[in-house]
Amino acid sequence: MPLPSFDTLLLLGLVGGLGVTYLLLAPAALMAWLHWRWHTMGKVERLLSYGLVFLLFPGLILLAPFVNLRPAGRQGEP
Repeated sequence: MPLPSFDTLLLLGLVGGLGVTYLLLAPAALMAWLHWRWHTMGKVERLLSYGLVFLLFPGLILLAPFVNLRPAGRQGEP
């Protein structure tokens, strides 16, 4: 079986890179941004953030089982 051409490998690399960015990197950055700015966002920033949530929804669903955003418990209680 012959090796794929350079153009084919380049295309596969670009599609793979875009897929990783869309499904992992951008949603992780958005989750961090939302966690950091949740209580201080203005109206326009919140609207844009929700638009990004809609756009990156598949990646957010993939990362959701690995994220714990619950508040920390009180220290010193049994």
